[in-house]
Amino acid sequence: MTPKIRVALLFGGRSGEHPVSIVTAAGVMGAMDPERYDVVPIGITRTGQWVVGTDNLAAAALTGGTLPEVTSASGAEVVFAGSGGASSLQVLEPGQVPVELGSVDVVFPVLHGPFGEDGTIQGLLELADVPYVGAGVLASAVGMDKEFMKLVFAGRGLPVGPFLTVRPREWAESRADVLAAARELSLPLFVKPARAGSSLGVTRVDSYDDLESAVEEAQRHDPKVLIEQGLEGREIECAVLGGRGGSAPRASVPGEIVVDHDQADFYDFEAKYVSATEARTEAPANLPAEVASRVQEVAVAAFEAIGAEGLSRVDVFVTEEGDVTINEINTMPGFTPISMYPKMWEASGLSYAELIDELIALALERPRGLR
Repeated sequence: MTPKIRVALLFGGRSGEHPVSIVTAAGVMGAMDPERYDVVPIGITRTGQWVVGTDNLAAAALTGGTLPEVTSASGAEVVFAGSGGASSLQVLEPGQVPVELGSVDVVFPVLHGPFGEDGTIQGLLELADVPYVGAGVLASAVGMDKEFMKLVFAGRGLPVGPFLTVRPREWAESRADVLAAARELSLPLFVKPARAGSSLGVTRVDSYDDLESAVEEAQRHDPKVLIEQGLEGREIECAVLGGRGGSAPRASVPGEIVVDHDQADFYDFEAKYVSATEARTEAPANLPAEVASRVQEVAVAAFEAIGAEGLSRVDVFVTEEGDVTINEINTMPGFTPISMYPKMWEASGLSYAELIDELIALALERPRGLR
């Protein structure tokens, strides 16, 4: 009888995407075959406590106005607010890493945002010589920082839109110069934290007079901010999966985000995770074959440009003329059963459970150390 693969599932974390990570973890764990996997759920609170679960994750959902939260309660529980469930846990001191990480076959970190998706957890796992799902240290860091992501793409000759980076010292000492430089970009502008996801802290700016408040809103999430020129076009996404045995990465059929602009200005956090009416996703996207092929080519090129591994979702804009411009890459995209990444693979013939199997297989076959 083949022994089970022991998988540590990391979720929660210190970023603003904490609740999204919990929902992702609940979806992944629910889809993992108990005959094949022995899953160890490990939550990280917003303050950095690691908590080791012994029961299945409680059901968690980003609906009903209450976001799930990993918290240490009574010294021995993690509570999923809004789900009514709890798991028996061992609560560790802040910064103390569970010994279970050293006794598993592979780690599946479904952490989103800073201190999880940005190379920090990946570096810890590299030092511990533990296999893990997803991109390595450098690719995770570059994929998280939108400034360096765009610089890498541009350096590889990939199409990116005009943007301006605002660093904290520049904003403090030369605010007028920053605002003047931003006026060189055409409206509308999108002001966003440089190292955050799920559209947290993002503001659409239709008047230059609103730039200052938009930057300050973004700085609530990250001291470094990007000001991007808005791009006309359809919001198209493509899922990329690493190749087995050293073969080339694979691209799914593209999908599309369709926003109801009567309800939302853009695809913000509310439209993504809370509202059932502000936006919808379509996979596959209704694109001409040659345009869909171009989106797939650009997505794979973006994946390889940052040296990604395992999985990534590449978001692009497609104009009426069929031109493709990269918006960003996500090295650990939303991964609930209804998230765009698994939906695009399902439309490509790979089920949610099969996709999880494939990601774990990719992690286990990947060489350790420098590669």
